[in-house]
Amino acid sequence: MATLLERFLRRFIQHGDLEIETGSGQTFRIGDRTGAPAGVRFADARSEWRLLRDPEFALGELYMEGRLTLTRGDIYDLLAIGVRNIEAPNSRWVAALQRTRTALRRWRRNDLVRAGRNVSHHYDIDARLYAMFLDGDLQYSCAYFEHADDSLDQAQLAKKRHIAAKLLVDPGHKVLDIGCGWGGLALYLADPCEASVLGVTLSTEQLSLAQSRAEERGLASKVRFRLQDYRQITERFDRIVSVGMFEHVGLADYDVFFQTAARALKPDGVMLLHTIGNTGVPAPTNPWVEKYIFPGGYVPSMSEIMPAIERAGLKATDVEILRIHYAKTLREWRDRFMAHRAQAAALYDERFCRMWEFYLALAETVFRAGLNVVFQIQLAKDVEAVPLTRDYIFERERQLRARESAERPAHDLSSAGTPWR
Repeated sequence: MATLLERFLRRFIQHGDLEIETGSGQTFRIGDRTGAPAGVRFADARSEWRLLRDPEFALGELYMEGRLTLTRGDIYDLLAIGVRNIEAPNSRWVAALQRTRTALRRWRRNDLVRAGRNVSHHYDIDARLYAMFLDGDLQYSCAYFEHADDSLDQAQLAKKRHIAAKLLVDPGHKVLDIGCGWGGLALYLADPCEASVLGVTLSTEQLSLAQSRAEERGLASKVRFRLQDYRQITERFDRIVSVGMFEHVGLADYDVFFQTAARALKPDGVMLLHTIGNTGVPAPTNPWVEKYIFPGGYVPSMSEIMPAIERAGLKATDVEILRIHYAKTLREWRDRFMAHRAQAAALYDERFCRMWEFYLALAETVFRAGLNVVFQIQLAKDVEAVPLTRDYIFERERQLRARESAERPAHDLSSAGTPWR
């Protein structure tokens, strides 16, 4: 078994510095000795065989179970080596698994029942966990770092401001927030932007906290939250925004998503889609991520999004690519999670903590390498719905900064009685 494992890993790991200790105690070192070193120990031959059968899936499981332990570096160092070698030739078996997963992705529908179950799996867990590593506003999506030394809270506030500016939200506008999370963006659009906002989510935990926050802020008359699937929306809106939700739609339902948005958007309306995107050719979701983190999740390539937009009769009026912003966000989240790891273990257990470490580190390595980015796609029905040049974005951001400074910060959740504290 050890010989087979070494042969496989030497084929795959051509760059980096990785030391392997097998279950029988044999050691070997692979890679070109560049970059941060990492070392792992397998618990036994069975663990080695599991990795050989399905490395994309088994690596995360073995780490969660403690059957793959680190002898040098941390989990980020190990995964960074794997990402560096993503273009290395795979075995025929691994290549066959990837082809099968790629073929299946087009037939997986996230119907109403499955969509609710998938969302509950990730978001209806103890909110105290999210409070351990997110910013004060519980923004669970890519931040926008205007300056290299911005704090996470500053960058998340900048993200909301940037999105609001692109949406051209004016006082009195009726706005739909698809996948509103814990309500932070909706509250921002209602407060400094003075819009009337409807936020929809499939998470009962998110809904409860979002409603409580609106009441605490005195915004319940301007912001409504519903437990509702986007496909059930019947009203029409001046503005539509969706941040970090499109990754849960599923490739088979892209037409449904954009056709629903087109029906809900007024003729002179503007929509902003903020989604993780794949910079390469379409590829299947990592099977470990799909099972343990985001069931039904899928990261699209631009070539998969645009045809559905066109078929819905919408026009792309602006496209921005946020590159390293999510890598920086994830590093902040992982550092904060590790600082509160003992509390997380008290809420759950060691296996859960190792799963969460693996998830955050894996995501960061993928964004750091540029394999994933964030697409911000502005959409409209009328090409004249937005100004001729992009100068308006920066001017609107300037105006919003002035309004923020005159009000209680939209990201401040430090008030007594906040249920997740």
